[in-house]
Amino acid sequence: MSSTASKRTLYRLTHVKATPESMLEALDVDALDTLDAVVRDVSDHMGVPALAVSFAVAKEEAAWGKDILRLAGESDLLQSEQRTGALLVLAVDDVVYAIGFDQGYRLLPAQLKDAHFGLSFGIRAINPRQVRDFTASVLGQARIDSSLIPAGASVPALGLRDHGRIIRHLGGYLDEVELTAGSGTRNGAMTAEGGIGLRIKLGTTPATLVKDIRAIAAICEHVVPHPDLAFVEHITAVKDASLIDALDAELDATLGRPADGRIITAVPFSQSTDLPRSTACTIKIGSCPPHLRDEFSLDYVLERARVIKAGARVTALRQGTVELFRDTLSARTALAPRTASLEALSKETAMKWIEATFSLDSRTFCLLDGEWYELGAGYLRNVNETVAPLFPDTPSVDLPRWPLVEKLNKKGMRVMRPVDEGDYNKLAAQARRGWVCLDKKNVHNPFRASNSVEICDLFTEDDTLVLVSPRTPQAR
Repeated sequence: MSSTASKRTLYRLTHVKATPESMLEALDVDALDTLDAVVRDVSDHMGVPALAVSFAVAKEEAAWGKDILRLAGESDLLQSEQRTGALLVLAVDDVVYAIGFDQGYRLLPAQLKDAHFGLSFGIRAINPRQVRDFTASVLGQARIDSSLIPAGASVPALGLRDHGRIIRHLGGYLDEVELTAGSGTRNGAMTAEGGIGLRIKLGTTPATLVKDIRAIAAICEHVVPHPDLAFVEHITAVKDASLIDALDAELDATLGRPADGRIITAVPFSQSTDLPRSTACTIKIGSCPPHLRDEFSLDYVLERARVIKAGARVTALRQGTVELFRDTLSARTALAPRTASLEALSKETAMKWIEATFSLDSRTFCLLDGEWYELGAGYLRNVNETVAPLFPDTPSVDLPRWPLVEKLNKKGMRVMRPVDEGDYNKLAAQARRGWVCLDKKNVHNPFRASNSVEICDLFTEDDTLVLVSPRTPQAR
C-alpha cells in the first residue's frame, strides 16, 4: 500500500504568475535545454495550474573512479552514476509553490524563493519546548552557527534569544496541525524544518497536496508566532529607503578604496550546504566573463569592484554572481577540459558573499546576506526587560557594609582602602545569624577529580547562594 504522505521540501515563489506559461518563463530555460529536460503542463490532472519537469544526466564513470582504481587496483570497483531530478510547480489560490524531487530543486533560481516562508511557518507551528535544530547567522562575525538536538529542547535552554543572531532555519516537533500525514511517531507530534523552504510531510495525491498547502498557508497568514519564538521576526533588515541609500553609498565609496578590513568574506545561507561539496566556483562582476577558480576569492571581487565607476559598484555586486560547481572527473586531459566536467550546484548574487560593518553617526550597521541590519537595534530594550526584574527596589539579601581599613600604597603612604574580599566574606558571615562563609571552599567535579568549582561565597539560612565581588576599588 502506497504512503498517503511523504516528506518533501515546499518552496513559496515570488514574482511568478499563477499560470503554467509564467512558471516555465521563471525557470532557467537554457538549463532545461542543456539537461534535455521533459516539461509537461499537468494542470488538468492536478486540478490547479501546474507544471512538471524531470531530467536525467548519465555519467559513464563516477567522479571517484580514478582515485579508487589507483588506490585499490581493482577495475571492477568502478561504477557509473546518474543524476536525476524532478520539479513540480503549482499555484494554490493564486500563490505559486514548488516541490523538488532529488536534484530537481536546483532548477529553481534562488531569487524566486521566498526566503522567509519556511521559517514563518516554523515559528507559528513548532512547539518552542521541542526545538530539534536551528541555524543562525551571527551579525558582524561572518559566522553561521548550527545545532542539532534530536530529542528536542526548549528555546531558553538553547540560548536562541540573542540580539546578535538572525535565525535562518528552525526545526522541531509541531503543535497540532491538520495535515494529511496526521500524527507522527513521537507523542503524536509531527516534525518540520523551516528555513527558505519548508520540509514537512505532504499529501501524495493532487487533492491532499493542495489541501495541505492551503493548511500551511492559513497558519502562516492567520496564526500569530509562539511568544517564545516571536523574537525571530523582530530582528528584521533595515527598511528605510533613505538609510539603505546612505549605507549603499558608504559601501560604494569603500569598494573604491584599497581594502581596509571592513569588508570580509561571508557565505550565503542558501549556499552553505553546497559549499563543502563544491570544488570550483565562477565569479562574475561587471562586464567581464565569469572567472573560474578553485574557491571564492574576496581579493578578486574587490579588485573587480574597484575599477567600476563610483556609484555603480554596489549595483555591480548585486547583479554579479558566484556559482558553485562540483567536478565530475577526477582526472582531466586536453580532450576533457575542466569546464566540460563541472556540474552546477547553485548560484547567488555576489553581494551575499561579502559582509561589511559601517557606522553612521552613533549607529552601527552590518551588511549580511545582501541586506543591511542595525547592530544593537532593540538591544538595550531587551536587556532592560530581562535585567529589571533581577534588581527590585528592596534588595533580596541584606549584606553588611564593606568596611575600610588602613593600608600602605605603592609609595609607602598610609591610605584607607576596602578590606580584601576574603576578609569581607568572613566578617559578613559573622555579622548575620545562620550565614556560612564558603569562600574558597570548592566542590569537586564527580566526573573529573582534577576539576573543582566555587559554588558561592556566602550561604544564608534560607538557602540563598551569594556571590560577592567588589564593584569598584572603593566598594562599600
